[in-house]
Amino acid sequence: MNYKELADLIFPNAKDISYYEEKYPERDLQEGAIVTRFAPSPTGFVHIGGLYQALIARKLSKQTKGVFFLRVEDTDQKREVENGVSGIVNSLKDFGLEPDEGMITETREIGNYGPYQQSRRKEIYQSYAKYMITQGKAYPCFCTPEEGEELRKTQEQAKIRPGYYGVWAKCRKLSLEEMAEKIKSGMPYIIRFKSQGREDKKIKHKDIIKGNVEFPENDQDIVIIKADGLPTYHFAHAVDDHLMRTTHIIRSDEWLSSVPLHLQLFQELGFKAPKYAHIAPIMKNDCGNKRKLSKRKDPEAAVSYYKKVGIPKQAVKEYLLNIANSSFENWRRANKEADIDDFELQLNKMSVSGALFDMVKLLDVSKIVISNFDAITVYNESLKWAQEYDKELEEMLLDKEYSLKVLGIERNNSNKPRKDLAKWEDVKENIIYMYDNKFFEEKIEYEWQKVNNLSQIKDILNVYLGKYYDENADKEKWFNDIKDLAEEFGFAREVKEYKKEPDKWKGHVGDISTIIRVALTGRHNTPDLYEIMRVLGSQSIEKRINKIRE
Repeated sequence: MNYKELADLIFPNAKDISYYEEKYPERDLQEGAIVTRFAPSPTGFVHIGGLYQALIARKLSKQTKGVFFLRVEDTDQKREVENGVSGIVNSLKDFGLEPDEGMITETREIGNYGPYQQSRRKEIYQSYAKYMITQGKAYPCFCTPEEGEELRKTQEQAKIRPGYYGVWAKCRKLSLEEMAEKIKSGMPYIIRFKSQGREDKKIKHKDIIKGNVEFPENDQDIVIIKADGLPTYHFAHAVDDHLMRTTHIIRSDEWLSSVPLHLQLFQELGFKAPKYAHIAPIMKNDCGNKRKLSKRKDPEAAVSYYKKVGIPKQAVKEYLLNIANSSFENWRRANKEADIDDFELQLNKMSVSGALFDMVKLLDVSKIVISNFDAITVYNESLKWAQEYDKELEEMLLDKEYSLKVLGIERNNSNKPRKDLAKWEDVKENIIYMYDNKFFEEKIEYEWQKVNNLSQIKDILNVYLGKYYDENADKEKWFNDIKDLAEEFGFAREVKEYKKEPDKWKGHVGDISTIIRVALTGRHNTPDLYEIMRVLGSQSIEKRINKIRE
């Protein structure tokens, strides 16, 4: 009995690895092109940290004219959730991070390096496991789960490092004949990697983000093929990233300690190892303490949260790039109109420690992003969001012509763009007073300010409507009319006049315009009053003022 005969006994139908090496050749890309991947498991919702990784991976591939692909790592089928692949695909799509290759629906894929779903690559892994056995680098293990648990307890009690290695690797000591005999008798088994590493020796590695790191060599005989014939993550990742010709692996730094094992697997398989970049997790300030964003505690941990509240994908991506490279903020300030793809991301400028997730900062970024949208974009995005999450807003937006006028208020001011919207969830509250059917059906608590005597307010509104209101007035004439009205009632025409001689006046022109603003909107803080009045029109204005005069 030799290793080849043992390998043939275990995997009699597995193809020679030369078949796959030829089927998946080196990619024909320009020098320096980066091939990256996003490789999640379909075991739950996509975490914002996963989206962060995908954004960085895709950005690097795009700026080097490389390839970004989506691979679904579904070998742990007990943890898989229903429609898990669709959830991943749709999350990437929602944020404009569609892959060049890989899964595009629950069952469909594009690209020449698939299948891009690990559960459909079983034969490939078995071929490479067979190759490892042939080389004497892997072997069948017949230890039961109960024996494994007993081994762990013994090691713990003896305060010995746990694992299947060295003298503890019982099945490694079996002869080839003993292994073959057990297999022929029908005894269940798994396939383990036969590590040549030594825990007392060190491995040095240069991570693109973390820099130089040093770890003990891997000496564990890890499982590479499970009892169900599917691979473990470690083995599958090595085979897949080799055959898919991945050049850079962007992943969470929780995997940093696995580098010695992964590099060892690449070496023993005869593969060129890709470059690794381990990203620090996104953190949250919790009562002064930093912790990872939690799937259980933090709604913002799920990427579905951003869609649900209506934060535009552009804002989320801008904010995440700001976390990724501190230089992004200055770049954006200097390139206000530039496409986000024009920014060159640099992995070696990423933070080694976890960046704090700041929702206030994200919403500020989102306000700026939305302020640069024109009215039709705001309308379309608001309507699309409302159709899924807010039927009342959807109903309001059915009058497209009027809604475009409402959403266009202060939207063409390049010097001071309107920044009252941070998410589509804010739209209804910010425009509802502009719709007569909504305005008149609510009992309004008028937010009168300095002038709050209702009798005086009615007098001022009566005179304004009867003497000064002109629906055709341009903005300059309109404001002069407000000044004339102010002066008629003993208020200063200019704020600076009032500040200079406050005892001479009852107030200033701003107090008068506030009366009109509150009467027409029920609020004291709104966008430009002149533009609001132009959109409302004379009939609505008279009706609203008459409501106060009643």
